[in-house]
Amino acid sequence: MRSSTWSRTARRTSAVAIATALALGSLAACGTSSSSDDGGSGGAGSKADINAPLDPKTKVTLTIDCMPPKAKAAELKEWQEDVKEFNKKYPNVTIDGKSTAGQCEEPARFTAALKAKSQPDVFYTYFTDLQQVLDNNGAEDISAYVTPKTVPAIDSIDPNVMNALKKDGKLYGLPTSNYTMGLLINRKLFKQAGLDPDKPPATWDEVRTAAKKIAGLGNGVSGYGEYSAENTGGWHFAATLYGLGGDMVTADGKKAAFNDATGRQVVQQLHDMRWTDNSMGKTQLLKWGDLQKQISSDKLGMFLAAPDDVTYMVQQLGAKYDNFGMGPIPGGKATLFGGNDYMIKKGSSPDKIKAAIAWLNFKTLTPGKGQFQWERTKADKLPVGLPQPNFFTGETKAQDLKSRTDNATMPVANFKPFMDNPVPGKAEPPKAQEIYKVLDNVMSGVLTNKDADVDKLLSTAEQQVNQVLANQ
Repeated sequence: MRSSTWSRTARRTSAVAIATALALGSLAACGTSSSSDDGGSGGAGSKADINAPLDPKTKVTLTIDCMPPKAKAAELKEWQEDVKEFNKKYPNVTIDGKSTAGQCEEPARFTAALKAKSQPDVFYTYFTDLQQVLDNNGAEDISAYVTPKTVPAIDSIDPNVMNALKKDGKLYGLPTSNYTMGLLINRKLFKQAGLDPDKPPATWDEVRTAAKKIAGLGNGVSGYGEYSAENTGGWHFAATLYGLGGDMVTADGKKAAFNDATGRQVVQQLHDMRWTDNSMGKTQLLKWGDLQKQISSDKLGMFLAAPDDVTYMVQQLGAKYDNFGMGPIPGGKATLFGGNDYMIKKGSSPDKIKAAIAWLNFKTLTPGKGQFQWERTKADKLPVGLPQPNFFTGETKAQDLKSRTDNATMPVANFKPFMDNPVPGKAEPPKAQEIYKVLDNVMSGVLTNKDADVDKLLSTAEQQVNQVLANQ
């Protein structure tokens, strides 16, 4: 989903970011406008067009999702600095940014834009959006344009991340962030409840015990929180299921696989925490952003999240990042893996595609530059030290992690349990957002109705998901 911040997702599905949904875009003054803009039409062009470098005489304007809003002054400043630096090499490219209030990608608005063919030239998506984009003929195949020459770090990017952006061997996007889910905790409440914040619960029995102790503090404090609206309930159902070793769909992706003993455990334990332990609070039907507000105001002890949720809480909610810690997903069998990326609108000219890749390479895929310029991030008093984005491998990863650690503005030890106990990542299911929407009903049903029939909720969801999968 996203976790990209502004993402996470509520959908991600986070959300969830040092990527705070990686703000990109521009003010018109930051580039050189031109009446001879290529207009974005004409398709990918000939092989000669693809192989030739971007002609510095050709003026190109790129509309790009997720420019930082004015409220995110430090990020907007950094973005403007990056545009100026980018324009030193590419003065012919104008970056025309589009800022979005709230999450960078909201499912309904995203779907509507795809259907209307009104998405920006460079548009933000979640890893799970690829099939929907292709179904709407929305993105260019950029395989031939992305090489070690145009994106020098391309061979150092985690293959799992790149594979999430491919279909039938063709590449349709470039990543900006990735995440794996874990258990986010409020260290202050853990201490008040007599729990050790350096040892977050590792099993659901431990989560339940800790949640009861935290809820016992009173004053409207909940021990554990969960989503159940706007696709985020289904997203967290999947995350919890994966942690316990379950599967959302069968190996061939054609049938639902969650209506089994593991799926029932997910739902039953939430029912028991909500209604027997009274450790989840009375307010339900929560969506992305709600739990972040609760834990930031010391009213919630724990919830499943990606690391970049902390960024959102620090930057947007005034929280102190040293008040949070993180452990691996309870159960530890697997953890939901996802992320965010940018795609290039179908029908874009070769020059527009080249310009877009040049910008994305500079802003989001170059160690020491753009989002990975950790010294600048620290100087601008933004959080440094979260284990996300974390898609580089080998020497490139070592280089980035050293700079990130050297410039950390937060106690990185708070994330030690998460970092020291890596859990295998597992991709989100096909038709993820449609499936998550169905599973929202299971989550909301059990969290709002004490007498909910767990077996019936799962059986109904199974039937509906099978219909979704049959329409692939």
